Amino acid sequence: MSASKKYFAEALGTFALVLFGCGAAVIAGVSGAGPAGIGLLGISLAFGLAVVVMAYTIGPISGCHINPAISIGMLVAGKLSMKDTVGYVISQCIGAVLGAGVLYMLATGSAGFDITVNGLGQNGWGPGYGGEYDMMAALTAEFIFTFLFLMVIFGTTAKDASPQMAGLAIGFALVLIHLVVIPITGTSVNPARSLGPAVFAGGVALSQLWLFIVAPIAGGVFAALVRNIFVDD
Repeated sequence: MSASKKYFAEALGTFALVLFGCGAAVIAGVSGAGPAGIGLLGISLAFGLAVVVMAYTIGPISGCHINPAISIGMLVAGKLSMKDTVGYVISQCIGAVLGAGVLYMLATGSAGFDITVNGLGQNGWGPGYGGEYDMMAALTAEFIFTFLFLMVIFGTTAKDASPQMAGLAIGFALVLIHLVVIPITGTSVNPARSLGPAVFAGGVALSQLWLFIVAPIAGGVFAALVRNIFVDD
């Protein structure tokens, strides 16, 4: 598969992830779609199902990383070249920003939308955000759950695994992660997913963006190192 096709697929997949996942939170979340909205479970399912459908859509083209932490983890594990890692990460970030841009355009079509009040699905921590968890809790959650996410990905895409089931297992793992981490940080485990909404939300979202770049990448690298120790393929 040509590099340009793989990079386009990664941009498209990340675009869809942000639009579906953050869109569910912003448009149909707690304050949308009626008094109760779709709530925590609905938002968690939106992110997980977005990964499932994209895995079967672009997986044959690029492997459907749609997450810089995964691509960098694959690089450390020896499964992705440096050239493709750079191309994937740039494409993922572009796709995430475009997805957030479309979501912002849609959200502002509602007279009651105010990004300073409703947000755009951006990640964060501290006073006024979610359960008001502190920075250490946010850092720990993003590191540990990205590590676990990557371990699921390495396991389900190993040579002896069932490739037909990989997309489902990875998607459901992301649902489980969101169920726990949404109250803490809104759940990133994906630097590109955090970048897109932060660009439009600005302010605190941008100032806290570093954590959602550093922690997921560190968790992904740690997973790759653990995988290299225990897996021989």
